[in-house]
Amino acid sequence: MLPIVQYERRGSGARINLSVRGDGLNGSWRYQWTTDVKLNVLAGITATLALIPDSLAFSFMAGVPPTVGIYASICILLVITFLGGRPGMISAAAGSMAVLMLDLVKEHGIHYLFAATVLTGLIQYLMGAFKLGKLVNYVPQPVLTGFVNALAIMIFMSQLRYFKHASWTMYALAAVALVIIYILPRYFKAIPSPLAAVILLTFGVWAFGIHGVSQIGDIAAIDVSLPSFLLPDVPFSWETLMIILPYSLSLAVVGFTETMLTQNLLDDTTGERTDKNREMRGQGIANFVAGFFGGMAGCALVAESVLNVRMGGRNRLSTLVAALFLLLLVVALGDLLSLVPMAALVGIMLMVCAAIFDWRSIFKVREVPASETIVMVVTVGAVIVTHDLAIGVIAGVIVSALFALLKRRSTRSRSAAEG
Repeated sequence: MLPIVQYERRGSGARINLSVRGDGLNGSWRYQWTTDVKLNVLAGITATLALIPDSLAFSFMAGVPPTVGIYASICILLVITFLGGRPGMISAAAGSMAVLMLDLVKEHGIHYLFAATVLTGLIQYLMGAFKLGKLVNYVPQPVLTGFVNALAIMIFMSQLRYFKHASWTMYALAAVALVIIYILPRYFKAIPSPLAAVILLTFGVWAFGIHGVSQIGDIAAIDVSLPSFLLPDVPFSWETLMIILPYSLSLAVVGFTETMLTQNLLDDTTGERTDKNREMRGQGIANFVAGFFGGMAGCALVAESVLNVRMGGRNRLSTLVAALFLLLLVVALGDLLSLVPMAALVGIMLMVCAAIFDWRSIFKVREVPASETIVMVVTVGAVIVTHDLAIGVIAGVIVSALFALLKRRSTRSRSAAEG
């Protein structure tokens, strides 16, 4: 049986309600590869275009060459396509994990990063094997709201760097990209509007010789060969383990947190429950493999995952297309990729920010208890201050637990007084 897909217009965006009958999303491999092929292919291509600048930027954050982020994204996407528990979720090199790698690379070198990536994969696989994925079910809803809002704010802030010292042309093209993204679907739906924005702006900048616009080629030279197998050049000793273990544990926890919460968000969006423990096992194997192919540890990416699902990429086919298209772009079409204006990609990311931010938490704040709003604000504040999603979630859970404890004591006191 095929799923029933309903699009429900709420506010400025469309919410996808997906009810599944019969095999469901995970049960039927035939469904995953033969249903809505065009939608999934185009969605995977669109998600890849948003993924490339992030992979390059995350490499710089970790203090490693651009190839490390690209190789990681390719390897992780390929593995997670077949072994992950959440079809349509985009996993790759991640900024939340990249910031944890910088000191390791500076102090010990890049091969220790590869070794730490392998160990991170092992730890994450064990997390899935011991069914720790269920822990996300105990995260209060205000914390999840804060997590999503914090990510939207961080993505928005990260895009502002492209406007620094930029000419008016950059602002104009970004505005044009947003107009295309939001207006085009009313008249033309053959291809996703974000992909159309990238194609039209790239052609326009090239055809009219528009200058003063930052392009992907300005971020880093796209000169990538096929990834090849390598063994991390580190001593196989207890000392090496003690060096990489603290980093691997931190990477595993942060990757676990972002992946599970992203999966929760997509499950809520599509109205389906997917296997979080299988996803963690898949993420673990993906990072394990990435470490042996010159890649850095990664996890699920909220922005690209939401973009993929919103464009119709809800099957494993979309993830496979994202991996293969990324490989094609950086290996065979690097010169063409370098011409893509950052304004088009910034427009896509701004659209994603608006899509994932929970506007009800702002405009309907009076309709929820003050304690829930405080928990949400604490979560957002902790993430923005520390740039660490795990710390933000932990802070939110602690504050939520304190409010629950105070409420329980108040209830007991009231009951005792009445008695």
